[in-house]
Amino acid sequence: MSPRENIKVTYSLPEDLVARVRSAVSEGAAPSYSVFVERALDEALRRDRERRLASELAEAARDPLFLADITEVERDFEHADSDAEATHR
Repeated sequence: MSPRENIKVTYSLPEDLVARVRSAVSEGAAPSYSVFVERALDEALRRDRERRLASELAEAARDPLFLADITEVERDFEHADSDAEATHR
């Protein structure tokens, strides 16, 4: 299946939500119901991915081995960073 090939799916949604989507589409929020729902799902998935990443980063920030590794990498590149700064002056 190509990335832009659409498939038809069926969902049951609360009547008031469908009415609000219809209203939004009729007011120009999207060219169609399908596009409106696609955008909403993309946004929800993006927010969920960002939430999971933030959670993973917060967990890593409490991991002593991860923090030690970051400190070691910073130390390893300290000289290279200072050379790059001197070159750009």
